[in-house]
Amino acid sequence: MESSAGSGVQAPLYVAFDGGSGTCVHAREKAAAFLATLASARRDEAMGEVLLVVSELVTNAVRHAPGPVVLALNAGAGSVRITVRDTSTALPAPRAPDLVGGTGGFGWPTIIQRLAADVSVVPHPDGKEIHAVLPW
Repeated sequence: MESSAGSGVQAPLYVAFDGGSGTCVHAREKAAAFLATLASARRDEAMGEVLLVVSELVTNAVRHAPGPVVLALNAGAGSVRITVRDTSTALPAPRAPDLVGGTGGFGWPTIIQRLAADVSVVPHPDGKEIHAVLPW
């Protein structure tokens, strides 16, 4: 399910994925298309930062929770709010970066929390939502 349209105000993007192969790539493509339609002024690196956080959040959801995964983007005054919902009730926790095995550990503390102006986790009985707000 997906929505975005334009009549002066950008409608939020909402896309559900099965959590399988290709989810991260497709989520990033949908996010890039949404961001490209925004008419508001932005910093040159803003699109890259938003797409990086989308990639990290969706990758974490796919890696740590069985599908489905839902991505939502909403543009506000000078910001973009990213929401990723997954089916795991486990809350995100920083872990030591794995420089040898390549199993991650960089996304939560090093990328997401440093780039986002605000990050929150909302637990649900059947999973959680992670919200990240980035300047736009």
